[in-house]
Amino acid sequence: MYLIVILFQKKKDSNNPFYVIIICKVIDMMEKVIHLLEEQPLIIPRILFSNFKKMELDEKELILLIYLLNEKETEFNPTKVQADLGYSLNEILDLVNRLTMKNCLSFRMEKHGTKQEEHLDFSELYKKLSFFVMNEKETKETKSNIYDVFEREFGRTLSSMEYEIIGDWLNGEFSEELVLLALKEAVYNNVSNLRYIDKILYEWKKKGFQTKEDVERDKENFQNRKKETKKLFDYDWLNE
Repeated sequence: MYLIVILFQKKKDSNNPFYVIIICKVIDMMEKVIHLLEEQPLIIPRILFSNFKKMELDEKELILLIYLLNEKETEFNPTKVQADLGYSLNEILDLVNRLTMKNCLSFRMEKHGTKQEEHLDFSELYKKLSFFVMNEKETKETKSNIYDVFEREFGRTLSSMEYEIIGDWLNGEFSEELVLLALKEAVYNNVSNLRYIDKILYEWKKKGFQTKEDVERDKENFQNRKKETKKLFDYDWLNE
């Protein structure tokens, strides 16, 4: 997703065909993922279960969304939803409104003769889910790359246990940015073992650091304190 935003910004330079080609490839991939999601809705629950918290959906919104996605008819029928799910009509309308506000659901009007019908539209949801599918692929590639960085910095092949530890960091509370920064600290201090890096990461966790900027700000404050201490001891108190 970040890649696409940056590339669209670059696209303003219409004289650079390189960016246009990459954008086209990314959009083409997204369209294929969206088409796959539309054609095989049974895989959507798996993606939703993995990411619905990131989409800021609660459990009832998730249940209703899965129900609607698996309905053969796209015409919205709240009475049928009420009968199938046991929710009150007011609750259903409130959930639908919340899903609409979160860009997971929209409606389109279709005319059949003299009758106007309200049909469900999941196009925005499919876009959201396609990003998650693409990001999963990017995450796997990132993990592979970070292992390469560790092996290059350590000058040796990682053991299976070390692979597992690094994977736990990335799947847990630490971003790739912080893990690589901790590796850099270890290498700077001529230490090439994960135990040392683990201690660095948990020290940062205790201090509430989440980004590279947090770490650099703390270093800067530490250096400033050292300078103030030096000034204090260098002061000529006798000739004040």
